[in-house]
Amino acid sequence: MRTRRRARQHRLSIVVISGVLVLLTAVLAVNSATLRAKNRDYQAQEAELRIQLEEAEAKKEELADLEEYVGTDEYIADIAKDKLGLVYKNEILFEAEP
Repeated sequence: MRTRRRARQHRLSIVVISGVLVLLTAVLAVNSATLRAKNRDYQAQEAELRIQLEEAEAKKEELADLEEYVGTDEYIADIAKDKLGLVYKNEILFEAEP
């Protein structure tokens, strides 16, 4: 009888341990799937941020070029012509009639 009881307890222990292992495997599988989904989202976000960074760097270069241009005599002459209608002494200005 003792051997039957021990065998039954042994089987019960194996079933309980197996159940715990199956439960842990299921939990790990669900967490793994969740982490993969988050990783895909983060990769997409990283790609979007890289594009934004490239655009910002291009804008920065553009602004640096504009800043350099604003400090030149050419810029001052262009503004004087466009905004104030000024011309050089030896320059003739032709305007189209509307």
